Amino acid sequence: MPPDEKSPYSAAPQGVGYIYQPRFALLKILEFAESTSVLIEKEDDLDFIDAGGQKSLASLKHKAPGDRVSDLSTDFWKSVRVWLSSYGRADRTASNLRFFLFTTAVVSEASFLVNFLDAAERSDTLMTLAREAMAASRSKLIGEVTVAFGALSDDEAEDFLSRITIIDNSPRITDLPHIIQERHLRTIRRENRPHVFERLEGWWNDIMIKMLTGERSDPVFGYEVSDKLSAIAEEYRSDNLPITFRNAAPDSIDAENDPRLFVEQLRSIGISTNRIQSAIVDYFRAFEQRSAWARESLLVNGEMEDYEDRLSDEWSRYKDVVFESLTDASGEEALTAAGRNLYKWAEFETERFRIRERVTEPYVVRGAFHMLANIRPSPRIFWHPRFLDRIAAVLEVNA
Repeated sequence: MPPDEKSPYSAAPQGVGYIYQPRFALLKILEFAESTSVLIEKEDDLDFIDAGGQKSLASLKHKAPGDRVSDLSTDFWKSVRVWLSSYGRADRTASNLRFFLFTTAVVSEASFLVNFLDAAERSDTLMTLAREAMAASRSKLIGEVTVAFGALSDDEAEDFLSRITIIDNSPRITDLPHIIQERHLRTIRRENRPHVFERLEGWWNDIMIKMLTGERSDPVFGYEVSDKLSAIAEEYRSDNLPITFRNAAPDSIDAENDPRLFVEQLRSIGISTNRIQSAIVDYFRAFEQRSAWARESLLVNGEMEDYEDRLSDEWSRYKDVVFESLTDASGEEALTAAGRNLYKWAEFETERFRIRERVTEPYVVRGAFHMLANIRPSPRIFWHPRFLDRIAAVLEVNA
């Protein structure tokens, strides 16, 4: 099958429709007041509730390019069936419901549905037009709607129809990231907006999944989104960097057999297995974090090199203090004790050595020391006072 040809059994359109819901919800919750909340797949695709308690049920339809909505369009009548059920449960005219159909399609100019378009001047005979449209169909769906609609009094039917709004030509799923970035991330530097959006959407999708699985039953409020967006944006300031690997860990850890030089260095001073495991995690997080910063072009040219030079200089100064009392005659016990003291300093007393002022995550510093201790054949830093001599001896033997 050609790469651009879909299987007739492909569920891609339905998949896009499901993914469209949370992304569209994110756009809307950013547009509405912060006191507005949203639920997904509750009474409709999306339920919005404002500070006054008014509920808006939103049906979302992501259609193929060029699609049109006409009198008998299934998308419209499916939504009407859902809305009629909610309208009845909410005590009809006494309810505080509004109904919205957001569709990427365009309403046909010849359809009576143009009366429901936002800001349209509605016909005085809208109720009659709706009943005529239903009567013209023999579909089971519209038949069910006809029965439910017929159970309403004329006043209730007019009230129900007055609550419906169709927003056609809505943005497509691929347009939403650009729209969100352009409208709602304008205070963030342009080059950082895609990364901020990606992290915001990742957090948002996690909340949507929790709602869908029942792990979260409460709606999410606009102010929660504002708070999260603000927190993410703070990490992209000139004096900060995003921390995205705080809870990350390698797939497996073998502290006793790991062949890397920084691990070998820790073994040489008798560091416990548990602490070596922590060091391996710090190295992993710092390495992955640096890679992420590089991919997002967040580092100034030469910034990481300057940072490593600073760490090496600070290490060298403290090393001279710790090793000052050692002599050529010092035994192994004194040597390893000095190495452990030096490593303890690097592990617990160096958090002030930040790559940027507001980057306070400990693994950034600790991992950087391990990277400097991992350079073969000659590491820039070492813990055991004789470690470089031992490496040189090994290299000489193997030469």
